[in-house]
Amino acid sequence: MATPHASFPLRSILLFDAAACLGLGALLVALAETLAGVMALPAPLLFWAGMILFPVALFMGIVALWLPGNQPAVMLVILGNVLWVVASVALLLGLVAPNVLGVIFVLGQAAFVAVLARLEQLALRAACSRQREAA
Repeated sequence: MATPHASFPLRSILLFDAAACLGLGALLVALAETLAGVMALPAPLLFWAGMILFPVALFMGIVALWLPGNQPAVMLVILGNVLWVVASVALLLGLVAPNVLGVIFVLGQAAFVAVLARLEQLALRAACSRQREAA
């Protein structure tokens, strides 16, 4: 007998991910210069990373609200999150030279995104499994 486990609905995870993108994007755009000084990261990098997050959040919101059962769209969100994590870690391999706070920020947000990607993957798997069982 399989042990039951609680999981969040895919739609909720996608909406949370979209909200997190909006929040971080707004923070990075509005405070790029300040954060650059605190973390020793380039201000343009922070600004444009923030700008990229706005259309990403819009796409995630569309997927969550209108396409939650669309497996390719959800997989694209998951892939985007994985690529964000890889790019974040790659930055620290010589492309930028942040101070300790910058390293903590980059690794912290990368870990947060990795957790979201995993939750989305598990929720998608569960949703697909429920669809197969209902068929």
